[in-house]
Amino acid sequence: MTLTELAGPHVVLLATGGTISSRASEAGGAAVASDSGEQVFASMGVQASYPVRVGDVFRKGSYLLTVDDMIAICASIRQSLADPQVLGVVVTHGTDTMEETAYLVDLTHDDPRPVVFTGAQEAADSPTPDGPGNLSRAIAVAGSPHARGKGVLLAFAGTIFPAAGVRKSHTTRLDAFADPDFGTAGSVSGSGEVNIHAAQRGLAPLPLPGVGAGSPRVDLIAVYPGADSTLLQASLHAGAAGVVLQGTGTGNANRVLCRDVADAIAAGVVVVTSTRVEAGAVVPRYGDGGGADLRAAGAIPSGLLRPSQSLVLLSLLLRLDTPAAGIAETFARRGTLPD
Repeated sequence: MTLTELAGPHVVLLATGGTISSRASEAGGAAVASDSGEQVFASMGVQASYPVRVGDVFRKGSYLLTVDDMIAICASIRQSLADPQVLGVVVTHGTDTMEETAYLVDLTHDDPRPVVFTGAQEAADSPTPDGPGNLSRAIAVAGSPHARGKGVLLAFAGTIFPAAGVRKSHTTRLDAFADPDFGTAGSVSGSGEVNIHAAQRGLAPLPLPGVGAGSPRVDLIAVYPGADSTLLQASLHAGAAGVVLQGTGTGNANRVLCRDVADAIAAGVVVVTSTRVEAGAVVPRYGDGGGADLRAAGAIPSGLLRPSQSLVLLSLLLRLDTPAAGIAETFARRGTLPD
């Protein structure tokens, strides 16, 4: 990653691609990430609230990202924050997996200065792109003293969200994100007026894995009517070190899956139970193949964390060689509402 030079207090913009940088590959063709960070910044067309230094991490649709790519974004953010003149960092990112990357950064962020994710729903060459407005607002948040100590945030369509619990809630609407359990963190106006009301949770950051940490496989497996263990067995055969089970309701499965989850856990695989339901906690209360049986087998309830962020947290903990008991303790802490 290279950054343009800039002296004095400023915000760093790290571009990673996504719809905010996308244009049609040919007349009437599919959109692909193509604009550089400088081009994305120039598209704002208005004066930024703070001086901005721009860098490119990579140029990809976020549906292409791996956990290792997300760790690279974390490393670029840390590199940017090594400069004491930096007020905060904005990351432009595709909306498809923004909730995963933002959460990974939040888990490992060890600095009072804010990191703010934003992007777009309409491509850069759209007749009415929303990216420029989102970026202008995100820069205002990243440089605001009110955002210091609030952790990692996501600013989209004027609303500010905490990274924990945020999720893409609509495929095409401009106000594309929601956080039904952890709530919003504030708002930012088109003129850059920032109102933040949520405090950062008092949880110690987790280490960022080093280069030699490896890439343990973690798979997400859905539970659905009539599901058997075919997908679970394929995951285990492929060498999965961890599995996130997207359960139904309060985190339920069925008798067959419970049996084979128990065998997988006995063999050393870490299994976390989340849910496909939009809001509410995973509560192991049902037997006969339900969540209580999964917990008895050794599965770890994800609390309020949905499958996307459960996978990120489990992937990070496995890279850090965290024992199963430590993984369970971490999910218990991070899957609850702030005190």
